[in-house]
Amino acid sequence: DVTHVAGNVDPAADIEVINTELALSDLETVERHLQQATKLVRTGDKAALKRQQLFEKLKTQLDQALPVRLLEMDDEEQTILRELHLLTIKPVMYIANVAEDGFEQNRLLDTVCSIAAAENAEVVVISAAIESEIVQLDSEEKAEFLTEMGLEEPGLNRVIRAGYTLLGLQTYFTAGEKEVRAWTVRKGATAPQAAGVIHTDFERGFIKAEVIAYSDYVEFGGESGARDAGRWRQEGKDYLIADGDVVHFRFNV
Repeated sequence: DVTHVAGNVDPAADIEVINTELALSDLETVERHLQQATKLVRTGDKAALKRQQLFEKLKTQLDQALPVRLLEMDDEEQTILRELHLLTIKPVMYIANVAEDGFEQNRLLDTVCSIAAAENAEVVVISAAIESEIVQLDSEEKAEFLTEMGLEEPGLNRVIRAGYTLLGLQTYFTAGEKEVRAWTVRKGATAPQAAGVIHTDFERGFIKAEVIAYSDYVEFGGESGARDAGRWRQEGKDYLIADGDVVHFRFNV
């Protein structure tokens, strides 16, 4: 067993401490930029006025130890905000570690979920005790164990999936005779942009993408079967990669 540093388990207090520390760090950054913008405004720099107003809004939020991500901002403000690289603008996911029987009717877990809902954050519930048992089992035993515990998949899988969703990421595959690789791209990535993740030459010299949906690839036993079933297709530079696509890029440089 690992003893909590505070001597007791209080997730609300833990979250408050972390949020306060992050807010204080961001506040230091914002105050520095606010001082610079204020000086420019005094010299008659009209462009600096927008920045000053934004930084004052950020300061008010952070003074209350509230994350910047909860503020509504227009496109111009978002552009300015990206320059600051603030910590509290980043999306948040809480991973709640519970006892084996703590997935339901858990007061502490309810507290974390309430805080996350107010922050528009994600919560993934896992049991480290269960996860430690899962890693020691083979595939068949693992499936039986998960069924017994009333779980569909290991907690790690849920953490990864939630992380991808939170960050707006997805995966596509390249599959050859010797190797299958998974590549991570942002949702909304075009075929050339996805190709560029492999190598910049692929994006620069992109010609077309040969695509098979993941479900078709599995159902028809690979590329050959998918081709025979008419599920293989060619896509151009405007194609948006879908999660799980199996892709072969054609390029020329």
